[in-house]
Amino acid sequence: MKQIYVDADACPVVIKEILFKAANRTQTLLTLVANHAMRVPVSKWVQFRHVESGFDVADNWIVQQCHAGDLVITADIPLASEVIAKGALALNPRGELYTESNIRARLNMRDFMETLRSSGIQTGGPDALNQKDRQAFANQLDRWLAKK
Repeated sequence: MKQIYVDADACPVVIKEILFKAANRTQTLLTLVANHAMRVPVSKWVQFRHVESGFDVADNWIVQQCHAGDLVITADIPLASEVIAKGALALNPRGELYTESNIRARLNMRDFMETLRSSGIQTGGPDALNQKDRQAFANQLDRWLAKK
């Protein structure tokens, strides 16, 4: 049975709420993974996995657990790349579906921006999540749920 994994440390609350409702509505197992305690609704379809603190511990756990066809919610591009390599799908909280055809460009841009930041150039962060982003996320999630 296909399931959803969430890189929950940085996942916006509004996205988690969309996921909670969708998991219960469609009876899809949803696992949130984080290195700090987190409140999740009581549901047989929603679970929380607390992992140790440390660099990429949650990411590594997700990569080990996911299977082809599963959905991973993350804004972490290297994590997205790893789960795509396993045949899973990766969706960011803004509704962008990472694929084999676009992940290399995303990794290259990430590395370029990291190089700029390390040289002292201020690059700024992403804009705040808006209604359009939430709708794009919900639409992509619904497409995946319809295929599962």
